[in-house]
Amino acid sequence: MLSTASWIFIGCGPTDPLNGPLGAHEDPLGASEPSAAEGAGAADFADEEATFASREVVRGLSFPNRVVWGPDGHLWLTERVGKRVVRVRPSDGQRTTAITISEAYQSGGQDGVLGLALHPELLQGTGRDYVYVSYTYDADPGSAVNRRTKIRRYTYSSTTKTLGSPVDIITGLPGSDDHNSARLLIGPDQKLYYTVGDQGNNQFNRKCLPVGSQDLPTATDVAAKSWSKYAGKILRLNLDGSIPSDNPQIAGVRSHVYSYGHRNPQGLTFHGSALYSNEHGPKSDDELNLIQPGKNYGWPHVAGYQDNQAYTYANWSASSPTPCASLPWDDYSPPSSVPQQQESAWSHPDFTAPLATFYTVGNDHNFRDPACGSSGYICWPTIAPSSLHTYVAESGIPGWEDSLLMTTLKKGAVYRVKLSATEDPPVGEPVVHFKTTNRYRDLALSPDGRTIYVITDTSGNTSGPTGGSTTALSNPGAILEFTYTGPG
Repeated sequence: MLSTASWIFIGCGPTDPLNGPLGAHEDPLGASEPSAAEGAGAADFADEEATFASREVVRGLSFPNRVVWGPDGHLWLTERVGKRVVRVRPSDGQRTTAITISEAYQSGGQDGVLGLALHPELLQGTGRDYVYVSYTYDADPGSAVNRRTKIRRYTYSSTTKTLGSPVDIITGLPGSDDHNSARLLIGPDQKLYYTVGDQGNNQFNRKCLPVGSQDLPTATDVAAKSWSKYAGKILRLNLDGSIPSDNPQIAGVRSHVYSYGHRNPQGLTFHGSALYSNEHGPKSDDELNLIQPGKNYGWPHVAGYQDNQAYTYANWSASSPTPCASLPWDDYSPPSSVPQQQESAWSHPDFTAPLATFYTVGNDHNFRDPACGSSGYICWPTIAPSSLHTYVAESGIPGWEDSLLMTTLKKGAVYRVKLSATEDPPVGEPVVHFKTTNRYRDLALSPDGRTIYVITDTSGNTSGPTGGSTTALSNPGAILEFTYTGPG
C-alpha cells in the first residue's frame, strides 16, 4: 500500500486523463460482464456485498452528458452533441424533448450542451419551476469562433412539458473544445456551484496556450464582468448569477471563484455541508478533493500529491528559443526548449493536497504499455472520473451509506469510496461496481436509493474486458439501470 489515501494501481488499469467527445481524448471503459441489455430481470451484477438486476432503459442518445432524477419521476438529461434537454421515463424509456438549444456551439469536441441543475422547488407549487443549463456558444458569430460558456435559467411548464422563458444567469465564461468540466450543482446553501476546467491548454492542439488555473481575477476584471480568468476554477454564484457576499477574498478580490488550481473537475457533490470534487489527472493522479473556500489545488504545478512522482510540469507556451508553434506535440518527452519544473519547486500557502488519488505511481512507471498500442492513454494509471455523487440513503443498499460514487470513462465502472466521519482520507480501498464495456458519463439515484441509473457515451475508446483498447461499446448512448436485489 502507498498510504491510506493513495491506492495501489496494478496493471493496465483505470482511466486516461482527457475528455474527448468522439474518443479523441477522453477516457474509455471496459468490462467482463454481459451487456446490461442482456440481463433484464436477472441479478447479473454481483460482488461480496450486493447483487443487482440490470437492464438497458434506452439507447440512441446523442452523447448524454448529465443526468438528474426529477421530482416528476423522470430522468432529466442533457445531450451534449444533440443540444437538447430530454426527459426519460424510466419504466419504458419514453423520451420527451424539453428544449433544443440551437444556439449552443458544438464542434465535435467536448463542447455543446453541458451542465444541468434542477431547482429544489421545481414542481412544488412555489413558482420556482426553474431548470439551470450550461452550454458553449459562439460569442462572435460571423468571424473566427469565439467560444464561450453561459449558464441559463429556464422555466418548466408542467402543461407543455417544455422549457421556456430563458434568462441568462452569467455569460462570457471560458469555453473550449476540451476540458470544460461543466458540473453544475445547487448546494444546500441555495447557491450555484460550477466547475470550469483548464480548457485543455498545454496539450495536443492547444499546447501553446498557457494554463490559467493559477490566474486570479482582479478588481478591475470583476467590475468589468470579465470572467476570462475563471479557467481551472470552481465557482460559487447566487441563483441570479451575482457574486455571493460571503465568497472568499482571494488575493484581496472577491469574485465568483470559490477554489482554484484545478485541471478538469467533472464531479462535484455535497455530503452534508462538505463539498467534494474529483478531477482528471494528466497521466496519473486523478484526484478526490475536499473543496475549501479560497484554497489552491495546485494545477499545473502539482498533480496529485506534491511528491515529484511521475509528473513534471512542462510549460509548452514558454518554449525558447524554439517557439511552441514550431514544435510537434510529445506527451512523453518534451523537447529541451520547453521549460520543466518539478512539483517540489513550487510552493503556495494555500495549497491543499487531495484526499486520495487514482492512482499515484513512481517515476519508474512505464506509461507506454504495448497492450494499448496507439491509444496508450487507456492504460495510464488513471480512471477518468466523470462525475461524483453522495450516497446517504440508510434504507437503501446496506453498507453504502456515507459513500461517494464516481463514474469512470476508461473502466466503464462505478467506483465507491467510503467516507470517514472526520473528512479525513477515505476508509479502505475503493470498491468497483457495474463493469461493462462502456464509457460511464454520469449517474442518478432513485429516491429510495436502491436503483442507480448510469448514462453512457455514444462512442469513444475504452478498455476492454481484458485490458487494451476498444471502440466496440456494449451500450452506446444509453441509460443503464442497476437495481439492488439483495446481499451478495
